[in-house]
Amino acid sequence: MKLKKLEDQVIVITGASSGIGLVTARMAAKQGAKLVLNARNQEALNSIADEINESGGEAIAVAGDVGNFEDVKRLADETIRRFGGFDTWVNNAGVSIYGLLLDQSLEDHKRLFLTNYWGVVHGSMIAIEHLRIKGGALINVGSALSDRAIPIQGSYCASKHAVKGYTEALRMELEEEGAPVSVTLIKPSAIDTPYRQHAKNLLSVEPLNPPPVYAPETVAEAILHCAQNPTRDVYVGAGGKALAESAHHAPWLTDKVMEASMFDLQQTDHPKPVNGKDNLYTAGEDGKERGGYPGHVAESSIYTKASLHPLLAAVIVTGVGVGLVSWARKLTST
Repeated sequence: MKLKKLEDQVIVITGASSGIGLVTARMAAKQGAKLVLNARNQEALNSIADEINESGGEAIAVAGDVGNFEDVKRLADETIRRFGGFDTWVNNAGVSIYGLLLDQSLEDHKRLFLTNYWGVVHGSMIAIEHLRIKGGALINVGSALSDRAIPIQGSYCASKHAVKGYTEALRMELEEEGAPVSVTLIKPSAIDTPYRQHAKNLLSVEPLNPPPVYAPETVAEAILHCAQNPTRDVYVGAGGKALAESAHHAPWLTDKVMEASMFDLQQTDHPKPVNGKDNLYTAGEDGKERGGYPGHVAESSIYTKASLHPLLAAVIVTGVGVGLVSWARKLTST
């Protein structure tokens, strides 16, 4: 399957008003792609689209809630009306809740699934209707936590497990029918976005991402690579991959490590704001790429780059090996 280069593509991105979606949109625009930006915050989307258009790119803003099937259908219809179709659809919108599972209301839990899981289902159904004829890429942004759940974000983890299952089954069904669609699942590790500020917080303190934490650009680069190169799935950041391997090979031990560390690693010493707002039900404060993580943020991931470019990785490893052999020979000859 051959996918178009970015400069020849129309890309739809949900959750485009902040974080990963916003970084991806700006990065894609710089590489010549036409953008259709979706989120619930019309004002923020308009500002981002204006910025892209004034910089020589081309973007439109279509506000809507991915949890509403009709809103997602309208997103596709507006895209087709303006550009004649689309080549890549990125299901990126997501929300979270910090708190123990038994402290969460059913209403909140269902609303989270409406965005994180049903938003992906709605987007996938509508995107595939178009892509199975025209061809292109469907990219679902999941999480490294789809392979291993952690405490305090249980509902988020459960929704990402559901996204993983849906994406894998959909991929097999489309491959069996021979549809010209690349289906990719992106699995980010902890990323420095406004995710924490947007999440509903049932804790008594401000939440925190557990390290290692990566820059949103690492995810955007992976998304845009997969928009041009058919890829099954991608871990963004070695931290997420290591967690998955640990859970697979030593699940009981991983449980114990999580129980001993993950409660503290996700909580700061700062009391949460009295009137803190979240985006679980309504649009939050948008327009920001990063969330101000107080610790080290990795600006790139060698692991992810190597997994996306295995030939290059092999050349580098071979070069390092040759260099080490040469160095060893010099040592032994002196």
